[in-house]
Amino acid sequence: MYQYEGEDVFVIDGHVHWWDASKENIKHEGGEQFIRCFYDYHTGFTPEERQWSLEEYRKYDKERMVRDVFGDGHADMGIFQPTYLNEFYKEGFNTIDRCAELAEEHPSRFIVNGRFDPREGEAGLRELERQKEEYDVDGVKVYTAEWRGDSKGWRLDSDEAFEYLEKCVELGIRNVHPHKGPTIRPLNRDAFDVADVDDAATSFPELNFVVEHVGLPRLDDFCWIAAQEPNVYGGLAVAAPLAKSRPRKFGEIMGELLYWLGEDRILFGSDYALWEPEWLIEAVMEAEMTPEQRDEYGVELDLEVKKKIMGENAARLYDIDIERQKEILRDDGVSEQFGLADQYGEGAAADD
Repeated sequence: MYQYEGEDVFVIDGHVHWWDASKENIKHEGGEQFIRCFYDYHTGFTPEERQWSLEEYRKYDKERMVRDVFGDGHADMGIFQPTYLNEFYKEGFNTIDRCAELAEEHPSRFIVNGRFDPREGEAGLRELERQKEEYDVDGVKVYTAEWRGDSKGWRLDSDEAFEYLEKCVELGIRNVHPHKGPTIRPLNRDAFDVADVDDAATSFPELNFVVEHVGLPRLDDFCWIAAQEPNVYGGLAVAAPLAKSRPRKFGEIMGELLYWLGEDRILFGSDYALWEPEWLIEAVMEAEMTPEQRDEYGVELDLEVKKKIMGENAARLYDIDIERQKEILRDDGVSEQFGLADQYGEGAAADD
């Protein structure tokens, strides 16, 4: 657990992946373009001494992920956000079943989210039911720019998508995480447009819509939608690295989010393995708004606000009792492997 200014900060990394972009798994040139675009993001923002080689980046083992996220990375828990890209990768890029394999080894550390694509029709609805039955998912990641046959994307406010959102309500899946942000080659930027979140959020007030990447580069559009839809949240994945490389821009983004959404609707995400959470969490915790930004927006980015962003808001959405979770993590395998037990306080005294 991260320590800052003498206080504990419980970190739930709301956006992590365990992907396979190895050459053996690529079946379309888009798969190679996709991972190389990811790698450009990685080298563009990661401090030089923390950068991976491209071959490391294509496929990493589960031992490395557990060490990077929990052993060295300050995070206490992580939420898997699947991205399939079946047109590009033979076995998918980052599938729920692959993520669940790792989560089953560390059930107290990982939350597995599902996914859906309304273009899959009845078969997709049955697959969503399977994900709920097998993994008890509380959330889904949706990737509206994913290619499928001749289609290069779909909309969250379509009749077909609404049928899936109705299924989410029926199954008790409460959190929908649409990727609405920077495009990745060769996908289309406009297929990630945040506009279709508006009607979906209005039509399904019982669902929470965690807009990943806060709509960048359409931050204004996202904020205006989120301001009127109380069930819309902002996920900081991809925005967070700006805390290190462009701190003034990060302060501006946080000013807009805190002004329009407030401190209870912003969630941290590292987007691992795009970036390791260690330096990213440190950068966000050290981030400050300038005096001019504080005056303009009338908000503060202080320690109490950061505690909510780093973990408390995600805990509320996923029904995690942080104090109870600390007791569980104190004695789990990850704490034993990396010597983390002391971070979670003292255990109950054994009976004599």
